Amino acid sequence: MQLTLSDIVGLVGVSFVVGTYFLSQVGRMDVRRPLYPALNGVGALLILYSLSHTFNTASFVIEMFWLLISAIGLTRALFFKSK
Repeated sequence: MQLTLSDIVGLVGVSFVVGTYFLSQVGRMDVRRPLYPALNGVGALLILYSLSHTFNTASFVIEMFWLLISAIGLTRALFFKSK
């Protein structure tokens, strides 16, 4: 199996999403700070890019939700900071 550029981009996106989730679970990343939803959103975009070359409906739907939720989280982190 040979990886294409879109495969590599998608794998980088997966590493962002899984990496930030892992770091949050082990207490190394604060999910209330903007970096967490920003990296998740970038990860979702990179995965969506890879899906534009090799489409999968279920993956597309979950990544669209992941992107939407990340945008909501980033908005909250930037504009509605808790005290």
